[in-house]
Amino acid sequence: QLVESGGASVEAGGSLTLSCAASGSTFDTHCMAWFRQVPGKDREGVAAMDIDGVTGYQDSVKGRFAISHDNAKNTLYLQMNSLRPEDTAMYYCALQPAYILSDRLSMGKYSYWGQGTQVTVLT
Repeated sequence: QLVESGGASVEAGGSLTLSCAASGSTFDTHCMAWFRQVPGKDREGVAAMDIDGVTGYQDSVKGRFAISHDNAKNTLYLQMNSLRPEDTAMYYCALQPAYILSDRLSMGKYSYWGQGTQVTVLT
């Protein structure tokens, strides 16, 4: 089970940190990622990382967002800085209990999902 938290309303230029707590599994043996979705659009990959710590980001968030995980706490994080109104979305964490060779920002690669946490960036 994956449970996200940390979503909020924030002014443009602000920062937020999202958390995703896992139960019944451990992140250190999986690939993990953050996705986001706005109504009427497909869910898109934002950031992903593997068990070796290799990360990947959507171009629009590079340099602003950072994905990380804490094995001891079994928690995945997404640090979001310099937030923009276009970052407004429901954010989901995802986990795959296998190594993903490619397309780690593709939602079809992940089997386990959280319920989402809303991020709203105000102009």
